[in-house]
Amino acid sequence: MAIFVSGGGTNCENIIKYFEGSEVARPAVVISNKTSAGAVAKAERLGVPVEVVPKAALNNPDIILPLLDKYSVDFIVLAGFLLVIPGFLIDEYDHRMINLHPAILPKFGGIGMYGHHVHEAVKAAGETETGMTVHWVTREVDGGDIIAQFSTPLDPDDTPDDIAAKEHVLEMEHFPQVIEKLLTINE
Repeated sequence: MAIFVSGGGTNCENIIKYFEGSEVARPAVVISNKTSAGAVAKAERLGVPVEVVPKAALNNPDIILPLLDKYSVDFIVLAGFLLVIPGFLIDEYDHRMINLHPAILPKFGGIGMYGHHVHEAVKAAGETETGMTVHWVTREVDGGDIIAQFSTPLDPDDTPDDIAAKEHVLEMEHFPQVIEKLLTINE
């Protein structure tokens, strides 16, 4: 599998560690659009190759597809990847590319709804729970069929940072297991 990431890489690191020695899957490469992403150093420290792929390269099938072939990638995990995936790549990896969204979709999804923006929206809406969604990647941002959702209660005095922390606990606990289950079913 390839793990696409733009940020600090806590999910990326968690996935790599989860699949160490696994017979189900192997993180073959971490792809980041930012050389400064914390995930780059974490993946390198754990011995997983890293490729930095800027937006122009991601959108060029003559660059990204051969790169994925180089690592024999047959499944893609978006774990905090902030660029919109181009249609040709979605088509190439139809039902073989998943995304983690930090809310219970269909609420709080779509263009611009990522990271802290989501948690602020959850707070502003006065939600009593938050959660995470794993979904198939389609051409509609955050619009693919839902694979799994997990929720956690919120307190009225929770700040967006508190909401983010509660949601992140769910990601650490459940995301690798959802990936494993998907890959086991699709064998």
